[in-house]
Order: sequence, then structure tokens, then C-alpha cells
Amino acid sequence: MLRALTLATRGAALAHPNPVVGAVLVKNGKVIGEGFHDYDRRDHAEIAALKQAGKKAHSATLYVTLEPCCTTGRTGPCTKTIIAAKIKKVVAATRDPNPAVSGKGLAELRRAGIQVISGVLEKQARHLNEDFACWIRTRLPLVTLKTALTLDGQIAQKAGSVTWITSQQSRDAVQRLRHEADALLTGIGTVLADDPRMSDRTGEPRRRPLLRAIVDSRLRTPLRSNLVRCAQNDVVVFTTQSLDSPKARALIRAGVEVFRVPARQGHADLRAVVRELGRRQNLSVLLEAGAELNGAALQAGIVDKMILFYAPKIMGTGGVPMASIPSRWFAKSPALQNLTVKPCGPDFVVQGYFRDVYKRS
Repeated sequence: MLRALTLATRGAALAHPNPVVGAVLVKNGKVIGEGFHDYDRRDHAEIAALKQAGKKAHSATLYVTLEPCCTTGRTGPCTKTIIAAKIKKVVAATRDPNPAVSGKGLAELRRAGIQVISGVLEKQARHLNEDFACWIRTRLPLVTLKTALTLDGQIAQKAGSVTWITSQQSRDAVQRLRHEADALLTGIGTVLADDPRMSDRTGEPRRRPLLRAIVDSRLRTPLRSNLVRCAQNDVVVFTTQSLDSPKARALIRAGVEVFRVPARQGHADLRAVVRELGRRQNLSVLLEAGAELNGAALQAGIVDKMILFYAPKIMGTGGVPMASIPSRWFAKSPALQNLTVKPCGPDFVVQGYFRDVYKRS
């Protein structure tokens, strides 16, 4: 199963909008076939492994990171192919979070006389597809707030400044997070202060370009900004302004999509932004922003998960906090759950969740 989980990670940015899945076929103690899901190659992981094994698959054991599907979509049900191949045993890490499949695929295999074991390395398997689980149940993306900060919780020396806080190892880890995400979301404050490109610089293949989204209520995005100049139908600006305004038309001519959302307390409605990103089949959104948008996102309740890269440094007074939130919000602030802490070069990373995405509906 560990091998199957490793194979599944090869589907990052390639399986979209399907879950990442890995499969390994074993017979007489030897691996006879393996595979992972790549959307454009069509075959699900189990089918890729069965094709590699050929006739040797008879009486073999199939290890798969996600319950085999029993429905027809772009491909036929994997369960029927597994049964036809006369697989002896199926070991699945976890059930499919898709309500149309969950439990039904395993039940069909059992009815066919195949021995079924479920729950092996389930925690690791669920982590791989938490974005899919969130989206398939709610049609909303998993929103992860990521930031780099000092031990005293500050993200920059002063408003509007660029401050390198964490190590190269942490910056490399962030690139991996970007590669695994479908969309990056930032605010106009970050665009004006940092002029970022918000690109996936891993060099690894993707099924579709990383969507770069800007929350810009008043359409202040500069036409000469890096995001506008390198836009290739992969940049969208969410605004409350008219799409017929001169600035909106100029952005559109430059290749940027401008999408109007309702206003909420004078700013773009972040819940409407997230709904639209989900409608476009963005399963995961990485929020990389400054204090203003971070604070607004937390108060709007759109953040599912936080990843905080801490540098072992103290900035002192006068810095910019991670999130601009009124102190009165503290009393109702939800606590992060399922916390993990791990090193990343000289830094350390704290990760936690505001909700169990497998239970969202």
C-alpha cells in the first residue's frame, strides 16, 4: 500500500478533476503490475495495473489507495474489470468520498466473491484526496491559507514592503503546494506591494494551467503588473465594479478575465468568489495573501486549512500581523484541529484544519 500511495502522488496536477489514485498488483509475493491515474490517459489506476499484469492478474491481490469505482463515466466501472480479471483479493486504503460510489464499489466486489479489506493506511490515503472529498460533496474547493511568518506572528516589516522571512527549503515546499493546487488566490494589496507572478515553478507537468485569481474590488490591478503582462487565459480578477468600465475593458484586452461578484460590506463577497472557483472545477485553492485578505477570509469562514511556515526569528514591534482581524473576533475564533508540526530546513511548519472536509456536505 505504501507503494500504491507513492504512485498516487504522481497524479498530482494530472488527475484533475478526478482523485489521485495508485494501484499495485501482487502475486506470489511479487509485483506484477502497477499504475496511477492520469486523466488524459483515461485509465484509472486499477486498470493501468491490470493491463500491465495481463493474464498474470488471475488470483492476484490488488492494493489500491481508493475504493474502485462502480459507476460509468468517461470509462466503465473498475469493479467489473476487476471481477472479470478474477482478482482474488482487493485491499483498499479508503472508501471513495463520492456519495455515488462510497461503499458500493467494495460491496459489489464482495458479492462477486472477492475478499475485500478496507482501511489500510487510510489516514494517508484520505490526506491525498482531501480536496476532491471537499469538492465532490459541496462543489466548493478546499481553501488552504498559507503564509510565512516570524515567531512573533508577523509577515512583513511594514505594510507594502517585501520581506523574505523563511528559508529556501520552505520556499521550495511552497512551490510544491502550488503545483498540487488548482488555483492561487491573492488580494490587490499583495499585487501592489509584491508584483508577484504567482507561478508554479516546479517544472512538473500539469493538465491545465494554474489559475491565478485576484480579489480586487475597485479594479486597481496595474496593467503593467507581472500578472497582467504574463496572462494567458489563466488570470481572473474578481471585482465589484462594472465590466463595462474603462479599466475592466483594458484588463480584458490584456488577456485577463474580469468577473463581477456581489459586494459584501463594501468589499468583494469572498463566499461568492469561492463558489465561482468551485463551479469552474477548482478542487483546491491556495490562499497566498496579505493581512487584509487573510483576515477577511478567516472572518468569512472560507478557510478550511492553514499551513504556517515559521522562521526561527523575531521581528519586533512595527511589523505586519498575519491577519487583520478585530480583537473582538477572538472570542468566536474556531480552533485548528488535527495539528501537525514538522521541520522544513531551519524553519518549522504548522498545519491544521478548521473542519473535517470528509464530513462537509
